[in-house]
Amino acid sequence: MTDIGAVGTTDGPPSGTPGPAAGRLGHVIKRAEQALIGRKTHALREYGLTVPQYATLLLLSTSEGMSAAQLARECMVTPQTMATVLANLERAGLIERRSSALHQKVLVNTLTARGRTLVHKADEAALRVERALGAAFTEEERRLFEAFLDRAVTTLNGLP
Repeated sequence: MTDIGAVGTTDGPPSGTPGPAAGRLGHVIKRAEQALIGRKTHALREYGLTVPQYATLLLLSTSEGMSAAQLARECMVTPQTMATVLANLERAGLIERRSSALHQKVLVNTLTARGRTLVHKADEAALRVERALGAAFTEEERRLFEAFLDRAVTTLNGLP
């Protein structure tokens, strides 16, 4: 009898054989994103932060406080994910949450002194990754690359 669980299970095409996603822009963009996130994850591990936690702290470092909904939008994560991120940051003593003066049901998140110190150090590690990526391009290539990515976002956001 054939083991149904094993039928058709592979990790992809044989080595050297292009898969169905080869040459697709979405696949190339995703690979670049995964490589960037992977390097940032590695760099931030020293500080005990995940990439979403770092992004949240970085946003809070430049604001007077933000709601969970604002942070979720800016960090491009779901509200549920942001709720978990904020709970973990609060538990670690990196943020404080207080009721908004405008809306009592809305909590405003701000950095603690400890959070401000940590995000400054973690940002240096993340910037090293970004600088290494930027160094792979000439100034003109980088300008064009950013323009192409901006055009891609505009095009995709304009689709029905």
